[in-house]
Amino acid sequence: MIPRILTVAGSDSGGGAGIQADLKTISLLGGFGMSAVTALTAQNTRGVKGIFEVPADFVALQMDVVLSDIGVDAMKTGMLGSPAIVHRVSQKIRQYRISRVVVDPVMVAKGGARLLAPEAGKAIKKELIPLAQIITPNIPESEVLTGRKIKGVREMREAAKEIHGMGARHVLIKGGHLRGDPVDVLYDGRRIFEFPGARIPTLHGHGTGCTLSAVLALELAKGRSPRQAVEYAKAFITSAIQFSLPLGQGHGPVNPYIPASRDAERYRVIQKLKKAFHILRDRRVGHLFPEVQSNLGCALLDPRGPEDVAAFPGRFVRLGREVVRVSDPEFGASQHIAGIILTAMRYNPEMRSAMNVCFSEEILVLAKKAGFSVGHFRRQEEPAREKRREGCSLSWGVDQVLKKSKKVPDLIFDRGDLGKEPMIRVLGRDPEEVVNKVLAIAK
Repeated sequence: MIPRILTVAGSDSGGGAGIQADLKTISLLGGFGMSAVTALTAQNTRGVKGIFEVPADFVALQMDVVLSDIGVDAMKTGMLGSPAIVHRVSQKIRQYRISRVVVDPVMVAKGGARLLAPEAGKAIKKELIPLAQIITPNIPESEVLTGRKIKGVREMREAAKEIHGMGARHVLIKGGHLRGDPVDVLYDGRRIFEFPGARIPTLHGHGTGCTLSAVLALELAKGRSPRQAVEYAKAFITSAIQFSLPLGQGHGPVNPYIPASRDAERYRVIQKLKKAFHILRDRRVGHLFPEVQSNLGCALLDPRGPEDVAAFPGRFVRLGREVVRVSDPEFGASQHIAGIILTAMRYNPEMRSAMNVCFSEEILVLAKKAGFSVGHFRRQEEPAREKRREGCSLSWGVDQVLKKSKKVPDLIFDRGDLGKEPMIRVLGRDPEEVVNKVLAIAK
């Protein structure tokens, strides 16, 4: 059954935060989003120009009609605005016994506008926080909740424990407001977990907190533990910030489409690799495998590292001409094949797939007859420091060829060195193209 997620938050007329950001994110990740609107805001990328608060009883009515009919698997709160709304929302959570609740204590907009009446802070601490499975304050919000100044991770850890003492089962303090690379801190009542990240230089981060808490709610609804949900949400929001949208004249919104589409792309890459393996198995090309065996990999469209390149764990195994795999393809399974692909993609981002096969002069002749372009390098010229680094030889060799080539060739080979088997790397845009090239030289 599709996860049902209720967001109780304000509306952002600019579309970058609030219920608009929540519903986009929930839908993109495969959930069914529902909403109870707490306020209408007139805002754009340059700031909040006006707020029209929805009566608390009408907020409660929205929750009633949704919860009594459709039901809910998890919910999140955002901008609540007044003590009356906080009270009625808390009341409904208790009435319907909603256990998976993510509280994003929205207090201040990105541009500095106050989104929560000061007296509502007390209501949140007294009524809403004790109902939270996860509360997600940033540094300014944590300072308001605890009344203490936060200058670094040590103070974040102390604040997390204090907020946990207010009743929340898990506390995630977001460290984006601190200088340097951000670190988020999660406290579950017993242990502290830190989630470091790299700071992404951008002016466009509108909707960061809303999007993160929406992902958390959905992941909890899917059955993930709070720690697993935080890990996934952290990776999701990092990509959303990295590919943020420079819309308007102020702070543009984060982009939930990229990380959501990457999940779909990961599935497509795995399926392409599986299909390619079946072709290799059916055509019985095991005789092309080198002594170190062979592997086939494919990268995502915009890989950040080897973790975004899928290959076959344990490589392919040769049994005569038969081709056997140890297991299904996985991301991060092969540093070697990832090194080849990532190096090739630096020169041509479309060349996302590669496979290694054995070397022979006969294969080179067949490749040239098939019209394939061929490049080569000499392992003897490899610097000693590269030889000492595990898995770097292949990347170094591919790089040497591509530095001198006008385009990425179909094949790159070397004739080996002392203790190094000669090898051919077959490159292509996807696994099917690579396998077709392999079949052409298999004849």
